[in-house]
Amino acid sequence: MRPTLPEPFFFEAGSRAVLLLHGFTGNSADVRMLARFLEKHGYTTLAPHYKGHGVPPEELIHTNPDEWWQSVLDGYQKLKDAGYNEIAVGGLSLGGVFSLKLGYSYPVKGIITMCAPMTMRTTELMFEGVVQYAKRFNQHFGKSEEESVASIESIKKQGMPSLQQLRELVYEVREHVDEIYAPLFVVQGRKDEVIDLKSANYIYEQAESNEKQIKWYEESGHVITLDKERKQLQDDILQFLESLDWHE
Repeated sequence: MRPTLPEPFFFEAGSRAVLLLHGFTGNSADVRMLARFLEKHGYTTLAPHYKGHGVPPEELIHTNPDEWWQSVLDGYQKLKDAGYNEIAVGGLSLGGVFSLKLGYSYPVKGIITMCAPMTMRTTELMFEGVVQYAKRFNQHFGKSEEESVASIESIKKQGMPSLQQLRELVYEVREHVDEIYAPLFVVQGRKDEVIDLKSANYIYEQAESNEKQIKWYEESGHVITLDKERKQLQDDILQFLESLDWHE
């Protein structure tokens, strides 16, 4: 059976809608299990792919944060156009950063950030993450060693100029966290080795939300939606969503 590329999804279940956002170099698979869980409990979920994500890495390196943000806005608008007037947003890593940006830019019912960075590593370290993504992608699609090496060398030669813009995006959002007033749930894995763990406390402390909570998951790493405590996380997110003042 040939491996296939993951697809964005739109699971319609009830009048309460949740926009789910994946991480940098990730895709909708990051949040699919969470979405299926919420669907069982009557929540509609939509997970877009940022431009250049869920596709070959050769395409990713030619995209930028402005295009990824537009993909987020397109997802939000798709829910609106489908008749969903009350929308919560939740995101993993970069998706958490975009969730905050959406939260101070547009009306949202609630915000869930999962392992969202408020500082960024050097562009060199970020690019190494892109290279690792390319290696995983090549392996998944059964490229030969020779093909994979050639692909990686091509990517390294081209680089990814927009990584500096990604750094700037994170620091821009950091400056606006105090404009968050919607109910907020900050999620952080204690074993996360990708971001600075202080980011979670920063988001929680700076947000002006009257209703906000933070929870640490002691056995989880960065991709917390797929990690050991994912079922507890799903239950906690459902509890947060149930606490919101939906008007339906």
